[in-house]
Amino acid sequence: MTERLSQEAIAEMFAGSPFIASLGLEITEVDYERETLRVRVPMKPEFERIAGTGQWHGGPLASIIDTVGDFAVGMMVGRGLPTINFRVDYLRPAIQTDLVVTAQVRRNGRSVGVADVDVYNQQGVLLAIGRASYSTLT
Repeated sequence: MTERLSQEAIAEMFAGSPFIASLGLEITEVDYERETLRVRVPMKPEFERIAGTGQWHGGPLASIIDTVGDFAVGMMVGRGLPTINFRVDYLRPAIQTDLVVTAQVRRNGRSVGVADVDVYNQQGVLLAIGRASYSTLT
């Protein structure tokens, strides 16, 4: 069996990347049985689409989706993974809210892993969805 990444190891990897650390991801749940990873992401002024609006820019949202999906698959295989492809569908604007982001592993294969990622506001309204594939080759 592959060594899985613990919540502590994931947090250390988040902190070890200057870019990921700048996103401020806070792990709230790691569930190996359900193959899910959940994080909370606080709003920061540097994420705003237009200064002073409190509206999230799509770029940080996409980065968060890619990162959380990566580590959902990665926690199952024991390491961070390179992204093969990902897409995002923005459903509603994220305004004056922290985010709750849940990634669900859909496939954990020998060469490719796939995760679906849902992004919610603090009230539980779905704001964006993403799907990403990652190389699981060693």
